[in-house]
Amino acid sequence: MKNVAVIGAGTMGNGIAHTFAQFDYKVQLIDVSQSALDKGMATITKNLDRMVAKEAISEEDKKRTLKNITTYTSIEEGVEYASLVVEAATENIDLKLKIFRDLEKFCPDDTILASNTSSISITQIAAVTSRPEMVIGMHFMNPVPIMKLVEIIKGYSTSDATYATVKAISEKLNKVPVEVNDYPGFVANRILMPMINEAVETLYNGVAGVEEIDTVMRLGMAHPMGPLQLADFIGLDVCLSILNVMYNGFKNPKYAPCPLLVNMVMAGKLGIKSGEGFYDYSESRRAEKVAKMFQ
Repeated sequence: MKNVAVIGAGTMGNGIAHTFAQFDYKVQLIDVSQSALDKGMATITKNLDRMVAKEAISEEDKKRTLKNITTYTSIEEGVEYASLVVEAATENIDLKLKIFRDLEKFCPDDTILASNTSSISITQIAAVTSRPEMVIGMHFMNPVPIMKLVEIIKGYSTSDATYATVKAISEKLNKVPVEVNDYPGFVANRILMPMINEAVETLYNGVAGVEEIDTVMRLGMAHPMGPLQLADFIGLDVCLSILNVMYNGFKNPKYAPCPLLVNMVMAGKLGIKSGEGFYDYSESRRAEKVAKMFQ
């Protein structure tokens, strides 16, 4: 299994493509937007340059990795010879279902179909295909080339053979695969997102400011970054989407997103990717300056 197609050239998609290519898989990186593909390849190149500068890889390793990636704007062309497809499109159920219907049409019959979804039901995704036993969740963490964890989510019909294959592939990527069952949010986000949401509630209720909340969690709980900074890093729209999936899936009010989070997303304050969230990133991508609204 050496041909891997990755759907989506955004943050997660280009990170997944980078990782597979670095471990000598032939990667077909697919996105409907050529500009997104160009941006994704530029990001991969920049990240590889950083690794070379740190002497984590050689210049030859970088060249080999880039040579292993081919870009496509057509799903049909990009998945023609794929043994594994990893879908890493926007966290939108309608879009994901459309992609998997297309994959069903264009992939070889023995292709494993994986989704990098962070919260959407693998069982629901698998149901739009005629091969639900070969559909699985492969949830990488951001930044993909660095983070060790891969949540492997078995849908209702996912076969043991599919799971074993994806587990083995994850280990070949020097990742640590962890098996979880198919319930909203899986494990990582079922625990993480309520914490982020509670941090937003704490800010919303005036208990403390942005920096104070993040400092308590960094210094008191030994988190590498505070929950509000992490929300900016993930994307507030992504956080909101995951919370909504869990709220709709469990019908439990503890997953209801904070009104402040909802308003920020509606206002386009999405974190690093929009230049402002809980922090202001207009001058630096580091969370060094609290957004004006919260000063």
